Amino acid sequence: MKRIYAGNISEIAEKRSRVIRIGSLEIAIFKLSGGTIKAIENRCPHKAGKLSEGIVCDQHVFCPLHDWKINLQNGQVQAPDEGCVTSFQVEVDAASGEMYLHIAEANSLVS
Repeated sequence: MKRIYAGNISEIAEKRSRVIRIGSLEIAIFKLSGGTIKAIENRCPHKAGKLSEGIVCDQHVFCPLHDWKINLQNGQVQAPDEGCVTSFQVEVDAASGEMYLHIAEANSLVS
């Protein structure tokens, strides 16, 4: 498992996101209400919409292209639509606010 620095929690406004690129992998990091941080692949499985540009509501993001609802906990698309995006574990250092992503080394998009 690779541990990758992803910035500081203070750099993301509540209910907003930031995007980081690791090799050819693009990851959207979201700050939910209350400060919880979640990270998912920044690509809707339907038509590759940039999820980082979607609307965040509770534990979900809505794809900006066709309004697909995606769970930020596990990457699952909500019914009646189907699909999934990769979700990533995020570690936040409580003292410094630094964020780290944990990414499987087997992920072929990470170089």
